[in-house]
Amino acid sequence: MRFLNALFFCLLALILSPMLRSVINRTKAFFSGRRGPCWLQPYYDLEKLWHKDVVISHSTSWIFRASPIVGLAAALFALLLIPAGGASGLLYFEGDLVLFAYVWSLGRFFTMLAAMDTGSSFEGMGASREAFFSALAEPALLLGLAGLASATDTLSLSSMYSRLDFAIYAGGLAPALLFILLSFLIVYLTENARIPVDDPATHLELTMIHEVMILDHSGPDLAMIEYAGALKLWVLGLLISGLFCPVRSGFVWIDGVLVVAGLFLVAALVGVIESTMARVKLIRVPQLLAVAFALSSLWVIWIVR
Repeated sequence: MRFLNALFFCLLALILSPMLRSVINRTKAFFSGRRGPCWLQPYYDLEKLWHKDVVISHSTSWIFRASPIVGLAAALFALLLIPAGGASGLLYFEGDLVLFAYVWSLGRFFTMLAAMDTGSSFEGMGASREAFFSALAEPALLLGLAGLASATDTLSLSSMYSRLDFAIYAGGLAPALLFILLSFLIVYLTENARIPVDDPATHLELTMIHEVMILDHSGPDLAMIEYAGALKLWVLGLLISGLFCPVRSGFVWIDGVLVVAGLFLVAALVGVIESTMARVKLIRVPQLLAVAFALSSLWVIWIVR
């Protein structure tokens, strides 16, 4: 039964993850007084890209062609490790949180390599920015997970989130929950290239980070990158929604609805942030990530005090 529940939540992610972008876009449209794109627009975009031809420069190597595949494979593998709705991941073992963190790094590493493989200084600039900011975001994420591991006495993501409930928060963790939620939210916005760190809608040379690295990808390759990005929104969103909504009904369908509702709330919050905040200057992004690291540190101090 545990395997079937985990498989159900994985299938839910594969089907509904592009919908998170619809929630963000519709929230932004609501704040700007527009109707917004169709709810199924991300699916139409993926279908359109999948039927287009791939254009690849002769100056690139196998790394450029392998990058979208590795990125999508990394996202799918991370999905197997993440618990949801009280169900464990399809794969889980002691120490899998370290593997989870560095699976993302593998996908990002190949994306940066592909950007530099094009020989474009513009894409190399984006890769440099991505490497710098991810190096600052990873410690905040790992420190937050380490505090969670200390609070639950396990190094497995599935065990950590299955042991979270309102009784633990009532036992003294509730005040510190705000620290880890804010830290993970900053990491979430950074890893998914959202405002105030990055803007997926901009194509200004001075501000682009993630988008500049994938400018030369097209067709099915770009579809794989976009779908991997949607899975990233889903998987990292589970880290946040699992903290503020550790509700377990014991019924897989009800828990599935709660998981989707929690993720849609996180996506709506991203839409609100993007509608009410401006993108910060690049030189301010490290300061923002330093705040995330400080919040994770306060969380750990609260746990071990």
